[in-house]
Amino acid sequence: MRTEAPLLAPVFRSDGQARLLAELLLTGDELSITDLARRAHLAYPTAWDEVQRLRSAGILVDRSVGRTKLIRANHQSPLVAPLRQILLVATGPVVLLADELAQIPGITSAFLYGSFAARAQGVDGPPPSDIDLMVVGSPEAEQIYSACDRVSDAVGRPVNPTILSRDEFAAESGFLRDIASKPTVPIMGDLPWG
Repeated sequence: MRTEAPLLAPVFRSDGQARLLAELLLTGDELSITDLARRAHLAYPTAWDEVQRLRSAGILVDRSVGRTKLIRANHQSPLVAPLRQILLVATGPVVLLADELAQIPGITSAFLYGSFAARAQGVDGPPPSDIDLMVVGSPEAEQIYSACDRVSDAVGRPVNPTILSRDEFAAESGFLRDIASKPTVPIMGDLPWG
């Protein structure tokens, strides 16, 4: 299934292609196509087609381990470093925040909201100048701020965290109703409103 080019990085064929490349180029991981499809939220046949296309272009390489082919970025390709830079700005916040927040105990869920989330979900508008992050749970605030600073440095945009306990998030407020009514991008855990 063909999707439109992502608003945050229209240089990519599709949002799925950008997510697939982000999983390989930003993490440095070596993944099977099954794991890559799951992490990039793609159907297996779509991931397989994209991997074949990107292998043909020399951007990805594979190696066999038993009956499994593991896919990774081809760091010998002159295209990988510039693509990685574009991905850092366009899709990097999701991948990098997921890695950073996974190491912090006490987080029930985390998601992006605001203009960055809207563009990531295909809503037209001006390019986002910052990234709004909601963290629900009881993590150490300083760990969240440090993680956001590291991601901000990597992606070239400020990451602004809002940290709420489960009880605070469950309380009725206009701010939270507004967030729930607009596009969000899950980072970890389930979205608190279902």
